[in-house]
Amino acid sequence: MELLTLDCLGQPLRLEASTAGWQALFWNNQRVSELQADGPHYQHQFQLQTEEKVIHCRIEVELLWQPFTLNYRLFIDDILQTQGTRTTQDIERQQPSPGAAPKPKPPFNWVGIGILGFKLLKSAKVIKAVLAGASLAAYSWLFSIQFALALLGCLVIHEYGHIRAMRYFGMPTKGIYLIPFVGGLAVGGDRVNTRWQTVVIAMMGPCFGLLLSLVCLLAYWISAEPFFAGLAAFNALLNLFNLLPILPLDGGHVLKSISFSMNSTLGILACAAAAALGVFISYSFGLALLGFLLLIGSLEILFEWRSRHQNMLLPLDRYGQLFSTIWYLLTVGGLVGIISYFAGTGDAILGLPLKVLQS
Repeated sequence: MELLTLDCLGQPLRLEASTAGWQALFWNNQRVSELQADGPHYQHQFQLQTEEKVIHCRIEVELLWQPFTLNYRLFIDDILQTQGTRTTQDIERQQPSPGAAPKPKPPFNWVGIGILGFKLLKSAKVIKAVLAGASLAAYSWLFSIQFALALLGCLVIHEYGHIRAMRYFGMPTKGIYLIPFVGGLAVGGDRVNTRWQTVVIAMMGPCFGLLLSLVCLLAYWISAEPFFAGLAAFNALLNLFNLLPILPLDGGHVLKSISFSMNSTLGILACAAAAALGVFISYSFGLALLGFLLLIGSLEILFEWRSRHQNMLLPLDRYGQLFSTIWYLLTVGGLVGIISYFAGTGDAILGLPLKVLQS
């Protein structure tokens, strides 16, 4: 990942590194130094040949990954030129430099092809209207026009949570697409530099959905209108499925960001134990489908853990890992609680979301 870009003799001097210890220095997009660091302190040295003389350049770096802090000093002919400090906030806001190493492409999958296709059409507003109309027609055929409109509102609010998070990090957004029988898609820029950005963007959709279910629950308590109860329960089910640890769902991105930020074997064993506990609890409460999907998604992420250093994203620090885990579990717990509450009312329709999880 790109950690630092400075001006050196009129050309960009770029430092790239990975959490595995590899570091490389580029001057004018040409590699001038490379090393495998075994500690927080290291330095890169290189020489530049001009017509008059040879210029000796050196950059001294102190790098801590958790919490991320980068202190640097640039010397030219042993004269200090510039120095400074970079933190996680600087990495989140940086734009990739021309010539920087591209981020690895995700493996081929049909979901990615579908997303790419929609991105290609993102500038055509008529496509959004057509997809929204198709979604309304599809859900009206399955349910009723009133419930279809409410369901589309739930999808829009969920995706708007993603949009708000993208805008918070200064990312460009292209809008929301409603896809019949699939759900929604918030299309934004690809400039994600840290695991924390991934967690926040992924979690804000289900959090907005949880907030909507709580509002509908309050409206049901006040009015006793069954429509609000049904909307609260089914919206909770929709957002709970989005939190399953299966890519490309929101929960998959969150759990992957947490586990891929763990450098020690102890950390990944703790993550595996937590996943096993989640499966056990799911089956203990009779949530067979939830437990099965949790098991499959967790195994998928664990199998990919060895390749975590190949991804050019700044990992979560220990506080970020703990906070993200608690945030995820509280959101899941809130959604399951709403579903269980309405299932306990004895109404057959309101009990459907829980029956889905138990199937």
